Amino acid sequence: MFNGISPTPPVEVFHVNRCFQLDKDPRKVNLTIGAYRTNEGKPWILPVVKEAEQLLPSREDHTHEYLPILGNPTFREYSARILFGENCETIKNKLATVQCLGGTGALRIGLEFAHYAALANTAYISDPTWGNHSLILERVGYKVIKKYRYWNNAQRNIDFEGMIDDLKEAPERAVVVLHACAHNPTGMDLSRSQWQKLCELIKTKNLYPFFDIAYQGFASGSLEDDAWAPRYFCNAGVEFAVAQSFSKNFGLYNERVGCLSILLSSESLIEAANAQLTTIVRANYSNPPNYGSKLVEIVLSNERLKQKWLENMKEMSTRIKNIRQEFRAKLEALGAPGSWRHITDQIGLFSFTGLNEKQVKYLTDVYHIYLLKNGRINMCGLNSSNVDYVAKAFVDALLHAN
Repeated sequence: MFNGISPTPPVEVFHVNRCFQLDKDPRKVNLTIGAYRTNEGKPWILPVVKEAEQLLPSREDHTHEYLPILGNPTFREYSARILFGENCETIKNKLATVQCLGGTGALRIGLEFAHYAALANTAYISDPTWGNHSLILERVGYKVIKKYRYWNNAQRNIDFEGMIDDLKEAPERAVVVLHACAHNPTGMDLSRSQWQKLCELIKTKNLYPFFDIAYQGFASGSLEDDAWAPRYFCNAGVEFAVAQSFSKNFGLYNERVGCLSILLSSESLIEAANAQLTTIVRANYSNPPNYGSKLVEIVLSNERLKQKWLENMKEMSTRIKNIRQEFRAKLEALGAPGSWRHITDQIGLFSFTGLNEKQVKYLTDVYHIYLLKNGRINMCGLNSSNVDYVAKAFVDALLHAN
């Protein structure tokens, strides 16, 4: 039956990470996979998550029973609260939510909902964007997937005029995938005035924005700042969806904890939307896992633990900001050609360095430094033990790999 199948290209980030693991060189440095690392290069279980894990077994609702198809109701409620704000009236009567399998699962369910329930067939993604966006859209069945300009590689900043010009050509009801904060891979976000202009265009063109928010609180250290864009769109009366991930800000990478929020125009649509979403989830995985959502629920429903969580996120975001400053300073001190201001202008886990494929290959072949071919690096892969080595290698690649 399967004699005619051929292999698909490997998923780059996991393939490069595997190459790093197989490399025996003691100098090797991993700047690929999107997970937080301490200054010692180790994974970090958030202290607040450890505390929640100790509390979970004593809860009366700690069982292995099936969750509802749409997931843990309390988890969904608190997910919406941190996303839209505690006092947002809209979430009380115009919001449909679904617990999903991480941010990827939320994107899949939400894009499928827009495709089948609203007959959306055209989608726009930023150029560049997270590699999985286009794959999810293709697999859901979108016939037209276009890119809108986002990154000016020569200037190493956002091409907002190009973005607006491209979206002016979008047909009515087209889905527009947006990064709410810490754009992946560029790390550069729209200013608030740019978000406002974009919102006005989306309303005028009757487009459907779909926010991907994978780094709330983790990007800037502030829940409010990182969720500013979807909150503004909400207050502007726009219908939209948000795929929310708790992988980064809770460090629950392998627990697959996510939430989909769909903001509707009327309370009367909630019942039908929930029914459609129930059908989609039932056909995909029937219902979500319990463990990770319970940990998030325990933390967000307890003010003391929530404050501890905010402190944990602040610690992570501060380390990233500090290593950005240190890396830029070392590149400049070594005379790296060009401007490196973008390293500190960017926020979040990733930096879009501006290196080309030849330079990336040179770094891997000569220095055993692993990064994606588009030049994206995980800033947490840098630490006090390797930042000098990586900076010197970057300068060598910039000067000799062309």
